[in-house]
Amino acid sequence: MNLDLPQLLALAAALGWASGLRLYAVILLTGAAGALGWVDLPQGLQLLQHPLVLGAAGLMTLTEFVADKIPGLDSLWDALHTFIRIPAGAALAAAVFGGDGAAWQLVAALAGGTLAATAHAAKASTRAAVNTSPEPFSNIGLSLAGDAAVPGLLWLAWTHPLWFWPVLALAVLVAMALIVVLFKFLRGLVRRLFPSQQAPA
Repeated sequence: MNLDLPQLLALAAALGWASGLRLYAVILLTGAAGALGWVDLPQGLQLLQHPLVLGAAGLMTLTEFVADKIPGLDSLWDALHTFIRIPAGAALAAAVFGGDGAAWQLVAALAGGTLAATAHAAKASTRAAVNTSPEPFSNIGLSLAGDAAVPGLLWLAWTHPLWFWPVLALAVLVAMALIVVLFKFLRGLVRRLFPSQQAPA
């Protein structure tokens, strides 16, 4: 399946957003789709089809799948990947237009990085808030939802790009609301756990 411009735009946005959730799964699924001939990847993404890249992405996807199910470890993993997911999302989005000029690449990189940052911030804050609960089931449920969302968004971008945009817009709105609400919740929790010492008069 050759990708037309609407699909390329949707793919760039999907790669950016999904990288903020599951970077290694994004690389694995995109590379596998190209290697299996399901899609004709843009030139800038064809490196993802290389067996070494697929192998490394598969190993890291498995590692992330496990780490994301363990309360506490998931937040540590998210914190470490703040410095990986966002630039990677920008790079993958830019690579969609690797052969179409610097202007498209720059726009895609800016949009992809912003989407990755938004998704990552929402994911990290949500999981940190959920980790305050002693039961593990909500944590695992949210993790499985993230596992399902990434292939779903990529498939939608590839096959139904016009339907992808309202889904992405809704996801961004929900993410922004979560970031605001949960940031206030977590800030209040930290203040309760570590009350500031009043200076003596």
